Amino acid sequence: MNLRGLDLNLLVILDALLDEAHVSRGADRLGLSQPAASAALQRCRQLFRDPLLERGRGTMRLTAKAETLRGPLKSLLAGVTDLVDPPDLPLAQIRQTLRIAMADYPALFVAAPLVAGLRDSAPGIDLVIQPWHGAEAARAALIDGGSDLAISVFPEEGDDIRREELLVEEYRIALRPDHPATVGFDLDRWLAYPHVLVSGRGETRSPLDGELARLGRSRRVGLVLPSFGMVADVLRGSDMIAMLPSRVIRAVGDLVELPPPIPVAGFPLHLAWHRRRDKDAGLQHVAGLLAGLLR
Repeated sequence: MNLRGLDLNLLVILDALLDEAHVSRGADRLGLSQPAASAALQRCRQLFRDPLLERGRGTMRLTAKAETLRGPLKSLLAGVTDLVDPPDLPLAQIRQTLRIAMADYPALFVAAPLVAGLRDSAPGIDLVIQPWHGAEAARAALIDGGSDLAISVFPEEGDDIRREELLVEEYRIALRPDHPATVGFDLDRWLAYPHVLVSGRGETRSPLDGELARLGRSRRVGLVLPSFGMVADVLRGSDMIAMLPSRVIRAVGDLVELPPPIPVAGFPLHLAWHRRRDKDAGLQHVAGLLAGLLR
């Protein structure tokens, strides 16, 4: 291919169109007219020999080829930006929106102090806390540019993802102070009452159920909630019991905290971003604030 005939602006437009999966929204994002964006899309289709965006039921969807282009395209444009126009603005002058994928734990602890920290150091940085769809989805979003930062359990760093361990969390048992199970608490008393399970995807089982099955035991999951922030009120007004990360229980302050009656593995929590963002001053500043808050 003759690169001298390639218009780099075409790739910038394609990046926006693939992010938005919509010609009008992509055009608005770039300050272009819809006809100009449509014309650029046609040129991109010719360049990549693929439709890239196809009409679905009332919307548009990315083709398989377009999905494979998203991550490499963002890496290419980020590299060109660093080469031609390296960011050197003071933090106070940065105007940027960062999308952070994380579950409500740790969002419960970091959202308010993170906003306060940015108010004093980088007031032009806006944040979007994205709905949580699991670690694999978060990793994929970092690669294709759908997310800028993610906080989760990432088993390995990999070639594309930079990760930093923030803490190692342990699970504890939470129940109301006058709960009848607190006297002589053991495995039998733990399993005698219905449990609260937190799952953003509505799952009714967790790895704990597998551990209990190996012991020939089982539990009743009486309630599944999408958010850790909803658990405390349920525990205060019922005989239900929950196994929660220790920091969630301690943040509530008025629940009894007990060790699990069987060994339960804890988990590390990582902060991650794509390596192409290593020199992004705004992102690295937010990453540093998050690390300080969670450590």
